[in-house]
Amino acid sequence: MNVLEAIARALTPQGIVWTLIIILLATFMHELAHYWAARLQGVAVNSFSVGMGPTLWRRSWRGTEWRLSALPIGGYVEIDGMAPETLPDGRLDTPRHGFAQLPAWGKVAVLLAGPLMNLLLAFLLLGGNFAVNGLQKVQPNRATINAVVPGSRAERLGFQAGDTVTAIDAQALPLQETVGGEQVGGWTRVQRALTVRGPHTFTFERGGKVQSIQFDWTPSVNGKRAILGIQYGAGSSVHRVGLGGAFAEAGTTIVGAVPQVLQAFGKLFARFFTLNFTQDQGVAGPVGTAQIVSQAASLGGWTLVLIAATINLSLGFFNLLPIPGLDGGRILLVLVGLLRRRPLTFAQESAVTAAGFGLVMLLSLFVVIRDLSRFF
Repeated sequence: MNVLEAIARALTPQGIVWTLIIILLATFMHELAHYWAARLQGVAVNSFSVGMGPTLWRRSWRGTEWRLSALPIGGYVEIDGMAPETLPDGRLDTPRHGFAQLPAWGKVAVLLAGPLMNLLLAFLLLGGNFAVNGLQKVQPNRATINAVVPGSRAERLGFQAGDTVTAIDAQALPLQETVGGEQVGGWTRVQRALTVRGPHTFTFERGGKVQSIQFDWTPSVNGKRAILGIQYGAGSSVHRVGLGGAFAEAGTTIVGAVPQVLQAFGKLFARFFTLNFTQDQGVAGPVGTAQIVSQAASLGGWTLVLIAATINLSLGFFNLLPIPGLDGGRILLVLVGLLRRRPLTFAQESAVTAAGFGLVMLLSLFVVIRDLSRFF
């Protein structure tokens, strides 16, 4: 199987469509928050684009040109006074109107609005999920089979959706263990077991009874990776809560995710600066995200809701990183100007922002290459 065939098998058309929809909605709401934060302070917004690249459709409304662009990979707003202005002699200069005239707190409010909107969306999506589906208590020492691929070897062996694997080869799944220097739940042993040739015994619970399935396994046949045909995840138990409890849990989940997200970004930057393309369970790029969404799309709507919440959470936190070119970097420059008691000049801000933008582009390229490397 070549690389393109491997990618085609990992990504489904439905998954790609849902990935674009989720990212477009997350980006649209992000930019809409910037728009309203500027308008509420009397700052004009020259244009608002859904999508990037060539403009397919445009319409002027309330002083803003609303655009639909060709590439469904994001969007942007052009806020008056945020970009440099051209002088009569052709030179670029720091603007003295619109966004540039706002006090420091007003600028921070405009810049902070986008990431906060994504965090709010994550909060609402998580709260809604908890209210409808209840709270799931993760049991990392169990692996629940969510689905069995029709016609697969797993179906022929007798695996069923809802089976909960508790032991593999007579060894109980641990709560946690260290693999490749990282702490992972014991449920991930399922994947590692399927890389080992030979007989395997999966012990599982079904309908309150303990059963087992024995089979001989070969990880690859004629150079092609063998597929058992199960979709699984960490085990969990569910209990119902009211609306207040659901949104309280959503807030706790987001706060609890902060150190995990920061750790994931820290590991990503460490791998980036050392050109370490090995995979981890941290930040996924566009291909990895589409692969996750493809799997989620086959499991049902609420799984997609959780993925959308995760993407909004990641987008919100990522944009708050103090890297020039991101919202967090722009906020940092505003605060530096406040401490200096005068804002940075256009030349200073442009140089810092260009460096930050270059870093973000290189980081994005690194993540894409790392995503694709798993298929080689």
